[in-house]
Amino acid sequence: MQDDVTTPPAERPTDTAYVPFTGSSSSDASTNGVVFWPVVLAVVLADVVTKAMAVYALHPPGVPYAVAGDAVRLTLVYNPGAAFGLHLGPYSRWIFLALTAGVLSILWRLYKQTRDRDNLRTFALALVCGGAVGNALDRLRSAEGVVDFLDLGTGAVRWPTFNLADVAVSVGAFLLAWVLWGDDPAAEPAMVTERPQPTVQPAVQPSSDLP
Repeated sequence: MQDDVTTPPAERPTDTAYVPFTGSSSSDASTNGVVFWPVVLAVVLADVVTKAMAVYALHPPGVPYAVAGDAVRLTLVYNPGAAFGLHLGPYSRWIFLALTAGVLSILWRLYKQTRDRDNLRTFALALVCGGAVGNALDRLRSAEGVVDFLDLGTGAVRWPTFNLADVAVSVGAFLLAWVLWGDDPAAEPAMVTERPQPTVQPAVQPSSDLP
């Protein structure tokens, strides 16, 4: 009698597709978080402390205190508007709080989409987020507005009074624009996904008895 012979199924190659990587995995997010969260906390803490010192020491509001002659002064000002004295009327407080919430939502999405160890982009996002949170806390705390105290200029030509949160937002926005402008889509990493092909099982030949 002839033994049954079964031909093993042939292995079919799998197709490999490259899918652009548009987000970060959980491990990537935790890696970027080592940069992101400490910077955000440092900006918010520095902003809160310096504003408290300005409110305590710079009295009365509107009176300048020279630091480096007329060029650098400390002047306590309450700003109900946005950064650098921008104002949108009596409802500026709530308008800018709503705008801040929207901006933070967009920045959070950008952070979640940041590639692993993209430290410059992460740092830029953290600066903007920290500055936005710092000024938002002022608007929530008091109807008087955001505390500004940094006064730069010469004579009657002066930059609008600002604070550390404004500096963080401005520097972070500049860095973020530079990073996004320099991003090369072709340089994005790719994730490899495999699409297995169905395996064709060969027909088994029936056995036959030899005389």
